[in-house]
Amino acid sequence: MRILAVDYGTRRIGLAVSDPLGVVASPHGFVDVADDGSHLDTIAQLCTDLEVGRIVVGLPLHMSGEAGASAEAARGLVEALADRVTVPVELFDERLTTTQAERALLECNVRRGRRKQVVDGVAAAVLLGAYLDRARQLSPDCDVG
Repeated sequence: MRILAVDYGTRRIGLAVSDPLGVVASPHGFVDVADDGSHLDTIAQLCTDLEVGRIVVGLPLHMSGEAGASAEAARGLVEALADRVTVPVELFDERLTTTQAERALLECNVRRGRRKQVVDGVAAAVLLGAYLDRARQLSPDCDVG
């Protein structure tokens, strides 16, 4: 089954999706956060279109492990998505995913303007890759999910 990763931001939400076997994570762009909540409907429709079987939302904890305002916002996003989709929605620690994404884009010599356009999706792909790796460590003989 495909897994959709969601990297929550106050202005944009980065998206990434796995292949059907849950092995490879690929950036899938972003959706702008809308005051009317239409970004939630966009994500729900994407789940239907891509036949997603699980959503993983990044939980932005402080390096100390404490939750701040961003973590509470991510928890709120999980609740809002759970009301709109029929698949499981869960949180996954996302510390440093945006930093890793920016570093990877810099190493690939992606220009600053382009980095701003793709960093959210790449951060979601880093998050999803970590989630898939963790799932394989916990259950190496089984499919993810």
